[in-house]
Amino acid sequence: MKLPSLFVRPISRLPCKTSKFHSLSSCSSFSLLDFSISNEIRSILDTVNPMEPALEPLLPFLSPDIVTSIIQEQPNPQLGFRFFIWAIQRKRLRSSASDKLVLDMLLRKDNAFDIYWQTLEEVKKCGVIIVSDVFKILIWGYSKMDLDEKAVECFGKMKDFDCEPDVFTYNAILYVMTCKKVLLLALAVYNKMLKSNYKPNRATYSILIDGLCKNGKIEDALKMFDEMALTGIEPNRCIYTIVISGLCRADRVDDACRLLVKMKESGCSPDFVAYNALLNGFCEVGRVDETFALLRSFQEDGFVLGLRGYSSFINGLFKARRYKEAYEWYTKMSEDNVKPDVVLYAIMLRGLSEAGKVDDAMKMLTEMTERGVVPDTYCYNAVIKGLCDIGLLDQARTLQLEISSQDCFPSACTYTILISGMCRNGLVGEAQQVFNEMEKLGCMPSVVTFNALINGLSKAGQLEKAHLLFYKMEIGRNPSLFLRLSHGSPGALDSSSLQTMVEKFYESGMILKSYRILKQLAEGGNVPDIFTYNILINGFCKAGNINGAFKLFKELQLKGLSPNSVTYGILINGFQMARREEDAFRIFDQMEKNGYKPNVAIYRSLMTWSCRRRKVSLAFNLWLNYLSSLPGRQDTDIKEIEKHFAEGDVGKAVQGLLEMDFKLNNFSLAPYTIWLIGLCQAGRVEEAVKIFSILEERKVIVSPPSCVWLIVGLCKEGNLDLAVDVFLYTLEKGFKLKPRVCNYLFKSLLRSKDKTMHAFDLLDKMNSQRYDLDAYLDQTTKSLLYRHRHTCEIEIAAPG
Repeated sequence: MKLPSLFVRPISRLPCKTSKFHSLSSCSSFSLLDFSISNEIRSILDTVNPMEPALEPLLPFLSPDIVTSIIQEQPNPQLGFRFFIWAIQRKRLRSSASDKLVLDMLLRKDNAFDIYWQTLEEVKKCGVIIVSDVFKILIWGYSKMDLDEKAVECFGKMKDFDCEPDVFTYNAILYVMTCKKVLLLALAVYNKMLKSNYKPNRATYSILIDGLCKNGKIEDALKMFDEMALTGIEPNRCIYTIVISGLCRADRVDDACRLLVKMKESGCSPDFVAYNALLNGFCEVGRVDETFALLRSFQEDGFVLGLRGYSSFINGLFKARRYKEAYEWYTKMSEDNVKPDVVLYAIMLRGLSEAGKVDDAMKMLTEMTERGVVPDTYCYNAVIKGLCDIGLLDQARTLQLEISSQDCFPSACTYTILISGMCRNGLVGEAQQVFNEMEKLGCMPSVVTFNALINGLSKAGQLEKAHLLFYKMEIGRNPSLFLRLSHGSPGALDSSSLQTMVEKFYESGMILKSYRILKQLAEGGNVPDIFTYNILINGFCKAGNINGAFKLFKELQLKGLSPNSVTYGILINGFQMARREEDAFRIFDQMEKNGYKPNVAIYRSLMTWSCRRRKVSLAFNLWLNYLSSLPGRQDTDIKEIEKHFAEGDVGKAVQGLLEMDFKLNNFSLAPYTIWLIGLCQAGRVEEAVKIFSILEERKVIVSPPSCVWLIVGLCKEGNLDLAVDVFLYTLEKGFKLKPRVCNYLFKSLLRSKDKTMHAFDLLDKMNSQRYDLDAYLDQTTKSLLYRHRHTCEIEIAAPG
């Protein structure tokens, strides 16, 4: 091979600058030959255009260190970029050092991104091959600058430079998309990656699983976790921790525990992040005592409880209303020299405020300031909410105005707390003023803020204003996203068709358009959500406007929202209130056809309304249908119970149900209460008494409403002895019935021929139970009692 002319020149004649040699000498791997090569390259960069042909002969003598040094010392960023683009065509010349150096140039130098693109265009014209690493650096740079759209645009432009992304470039853009919650597009890119025969690496799976977990798609994350294992890639500590954290966020703490065990068995030791995620997960679901046991087992593995762990315990104890223990843990933390941060103070302030100890919360605000911890909006919001909860709205408003004058400006959440508090206390007009004030100050209301005020207006009977606010919520945002998505199509887009549309856009080269649409969908703005619709539908139902409620129900689906079980429950109850039973059951059937499993509340609502219409058999069958959908229930047992009820043997049917409930440890009093009251409403009091007796034998405490219906039903049938027994049962259980039923029983006894003395016996027992008889008994009852007592006294005084 013929050497470049450089190597036949005497070393003393080499063009050099002392400062450059000085900087290069810091690298022990540099030789005199390397210095000579570096100087020759600098000369070519400064004098030859295009530089690439002149650089080719030097390739055998280049190393990653030389490439990095040339870029580092090139004063002209355009020349540095161009040399980088040429050099990294060869894998052996690529290095993290040169990548970081170019990235740093992009972030620090003025107009560096424009210069880089200009360089790319020039290189393209010269026919130089451009590799995907060139764009990977750009995507990183845009991501660091939070210019996510530019990063996506950059990825989309790769094809214009005849450049195919490799797995590392795919990973870079997937990271950008998952961070911005544009998961549908990320999955479309991932699918394209697979079709292009690029094998995902561990980083690919880590990025996607993390994005899915953080967006609440834990099932999809677990599928991808399994898919990764099938490709032969073993999860590392980072991926295990991501999935454990995701399971905990989804309240699947037992699954998270099992995964931790699997993680240990695979030889991967958990770190403090995984341990803290589990501790926090158990605390969040209210299983605090189990968390203590977990902590002890973690400590055996060498885990040391730190600030995050203490925060989880204190938060969990406050949520469980174990306020004293929460404060003890706060004290213990100080004894262990763990200093609280603003997050822990926010937890303490919220906990104290929820416990009604707002004065202590105010003192803690002062304490944290004295310790040098500046309260943030979350801290102030916790105290403001505490003041609102105990009705001190003026003080809450004063504190909100106080923080308005400080650097810690009130957030939309602050105003939402005030608006909710005012609405709860009937001050809907004042709540509207606060809402208007926040808009004037440039603090945009969130969906939750709108929902709070719409709910307040609905409950105050101001449905028209609530509906106007709903429309303001819609008009205040950009033109309907779903109209743009469907290009004027009347049909709404569900997640499946949206996925198809995104993939179609991406395949046709419109990746930036897809990204913008999905990002707006993710950020949402003040788009009315399903909670907004539920509030309004409920308001219309309660106002008797079932047609208006049903119109909203259809509207929300046309706008791409899916009704949830609450929506269906509200509408079913609304149709029942409007005496449109057939429509209620039609919605119930539609719910099941649309893949929504009716919850227990919906079944109870239908059962209650059926009983009110004296259709107890229908109510009974509805419950059996619900039970048959649950795991662990035997069809033969349910059919046997159904047979007993059909034959009119309510006692045996109820006995069978109770045995099933207790066997599966899944007893609920609600259905028995509904049937008992329903039988009374249907005039089948004798069968209602059977249910009462069976429940009492099983030591199940019968509810006060059941007792009231039984007393009234028995009085109407003239079975006063049993009515008195039921009333005595309520006294024994410590129930205090309302005056109306007490007076009804007394009047029935006092107007009977032979049960008068029962009334006086009951008076003594009620007196011993601290009933305020003067307040409880109405004038008619008092008159009857006085008349019978006077008659008795006359009879006693009369000569025998």
